[in-house]
Amino acid sequence: MTDSDDDFAALLAASEATSATRGRRLSAGDVVRGRVISVGTTTAFVAVGGKAEAAIDVGEFRDPSTGEITLREGDEIEATVVDDGSGTGSIVLKRVAGRGGHLPGELEQAFANRIPVEGVVTGEIKGGYEVQIGGVRAFCPGSQIDRRRVEGRTYTGERLQFRITKLEAGGRNLVVSRRQLLDEEAQAQAAATWDRLHEGAAVTGTVTTLRDFGAFVDLGGVEGLIHVSEIGHARVTNPADVLQVGQQVEVQVVKIETDAKGDRRIGLSLRALAPDPWATARERFPVGTTVCGRVRRLEQFGAFVELSPGVDGLVHVSRMVLDRRIAHPRQVVSIDDEVQVTVVEIDPAKRRIGLSMVEGARAAKEAAEREERRDTEAHLATQEDRSGFGTLGDLLKRPPGR
Repeated sequence: MTDSDDDFAALLAASEATSATRGRRLSAGDVVRGRVISVGTTTAFVAVGGKAEAAIDVGEFRDPSTGEITLREGDEIEATVVDDGSGTGSIVLKRVAGRGGHLPGELEQAFANRIPVEGVVTGEIKGGYEVQIGGVRAFCPGSQIDRRRVEGRTYTGERLQFRITKLEAGGRNLVVSRRQLLDEEAQAQAAATWDRLHEGAAVTGTVTTLRDFGAFVDLGGVEGLIHVSEIGHARVTNPADVLQVGQQVEVQVVKIETDAKGDRRIGLSLRALAPDPWATARERFPVGTTVCGRVRRLEQFGAFVELSPGVDGLVHVSRMVLDRRIAHPRQVVSIDDEVQVTVVEIDPAKRRIGLSMVEGARAAKEAAEREERRDTEAHLATQEDRSGFGTLGDLLKRPPGR
């Protein structure tokens, strides 16, 4: 097949696709995507395939905080057909019910076509929340206000989107769910997120939950876990000391595994992307350096002391005190004690630093001994000067008059 044949085949396929679009009739409940071709004072018109046009209320695109209409010609939008035009002659679209102008039977249309509705949470009541949607009061169960409980969030006063799950008595019994919309959005995001996830990938996410064992991070419809040991090079006992809910973090995917149920689990790491503190340890802590550190762990053979975040050294029991033996480091220090230590050996490749707590005491003792020797020598020299007559034999040997 020649290049011209390829071009003809592509044009034929495109022509057939266009014909199919033109021939397909839209129905109420269809979700369509189209390009805005004009924006009027109250209504915008959208090309929805072929020569078909649909109308949508521009009030749906009004910024609640500024009142500005954010819709522009050329924008692409996605909306739901609420009137196919068979009776009125005009196709009508709706993105979110309860925003902009109100169509007759709008809530019924939203319920039938699963169109989101917009409302304001007016208060927390027993079992959930009261939501005002236009002039109608609705109830949102507590379990349906969010995908997970967010500590400290009240929701009252917030303008949010919901899906109607029950509509009875002409709208007087109205139950809504925000969680359904969030779950659907997360599922749509998840498909795209999984395409870019692989071990070693660096991704950005938002901290959603903190636990003693780590932090859960939303990567875009998919959650991963930063284990407490992967939060940083420094020892972390409580993730809340380092992270907070809502914080954006850049993490590395270190593990993707599938459990017995077929669910995929993602292990994340902040530490993997942080500079390795051992890379500069030799320059920062050369042999002979005396620094202040904090005791982090005690073992039978010695105490581990943190010199800087992620860099620990070992003080062996034999280097903890002078002139006596101890059976356990706890006889000298406790966890979190601040101690003066001296670097006596360092091997960054093996991540080992040998420390001593007695070098200062030993140096002080040796200095004191040197001072004592100097004092003794000076005293003996003074004594010799005072006995300048010498011995009796020396005196007898001296000439007379001397």
